[in-house]
Amino acid sequence: MIATESKILVDLKRLSTGEREEMLKLGILNEDDQIADYVYPEVHLHRPPIDKFAVHAPDVLNEAYNYQRPSSFSRALRLELGGHKILLISGTASVNDDGKTEHIGNFNAQTWRTYRNVTRLLEAEDMSWHDVARTTNYLRDIERDYKEFNKIRTTFFSWLGLDPLPASTGIQARLCWETLLVEIEAIAVCPLN
Repeated sequence: MIATESKILVDLKRLSTGEREEMLKLGILNEDDQIADYVYPEVHLHRPPIDKFAVHAPDVLNEAYNYQRPSSFSRALRLELGGHKILLISGTASVNDDGKTEHIGNFNAQTWRTYRNVTRLLEAEDMSWHDVARTTNYLRDIERDYKEFNKIRTTFFSWLGLDPLPASTGIQARLCWETLLVEIEAIAVCPLN
């Protein structure tokens, strides 16, 4: 993909010396401080990169680049390797199909909405929570909210009959919006059909 001027969000006139130096070394800037043309890596002339397929669930959440403050990531990517489909689900939160936070201030409701959003991303690829191998769970305030998070997660996973449970990590993190209290990433794997 070639960057167009409309996708250049940094102010080239206000770069620090360090920013300019790093952008020059990356090849993004030329010596005239203009955006350089991207040169496709030679390694990929002989070996194409792995195919990646963006995954969408527009019935419950919009694309990150459609936020009021656009963000550059895919909701999920599907990889196909060795007869298996791997789904890498980005950090997903209580965001609705208009790109707005649902259930502001209500940690429990945000957690359930987050599970619904992740579920729909799995379903978009004919997968389920039974295909999930790993989750990473980000809580804005782990000291305050982990007990409730674990009750909801245990209830949800028990209801699903998951056995064994996905590998998991819980992390306290400042999430991208002040209104978000929980975010979940997931990795799912299943055989290709």
